[in-house]
Amino acid sequence: MAKRLTKQQRQLQLYKLIEAHPFVTDEELAKHFDVSVQTIRLDRLELGIPELRMRTMQVAEQKHQQVKALVAKEMVGELIELQLGQFATSVMEVRPEMVSEKSRVCRGDYIFSQANVLAAALIDADIVLTGSARIRFRRPVYLQEKITAHAFLARKKINKYLIKVVSKVGNEEVFVGKFIFAAK
Repeated sequence: MAKRLTKQQRQLQLYKLIEAHPFVTDEELAKHFDVSVQTIRLDRLELGIPELRMRTMQVAEQKHQQVKALVAKEMVGELIELQLGQFATSVMEVRPEMVSEKSRVCRGDYIFSQANVLAAALIDADIVLTGSARIRFRRPVYLQEKITAHAFLARKKINKYLIKVVSKVGNEEVFVGKFIFAAK
């Protein structure tokens, strides 16, 4: 049996872990430290660390400030990671208004929009236009599933950009797109 950490040791490790992985849930932390969720919440409160929802909003706010081609309200999903000209990541939870009433499957325009806007945000330019897109939907996405889209720059020639986006639910690929953008 592993030796139990003191409160100070646990809180120090908790602080470092959240700093390295800001999107870790209280439930995951409780399991990691083998304590109750309430203990984690009390530790976060003592350390002044906000809950996951607030941490997500803080990270998204910081990343939106780097985007040149779009304003925050144009993003589809929450921008959580951005290295201009290299890669970007966003997360979108499928809400009731995004699914078709009958099948409860997320409409493709939302999945496409998340990928397209994320790819555009990656480009360090004031004007970014989608030239073409080659897309594949791999499987349906259902209500309340969380789509994580990763975009990365595959190639750049003067003012043309080839950006690949892979969207996943958990570890399962649900969408792949290759976008060509023109930028000014």
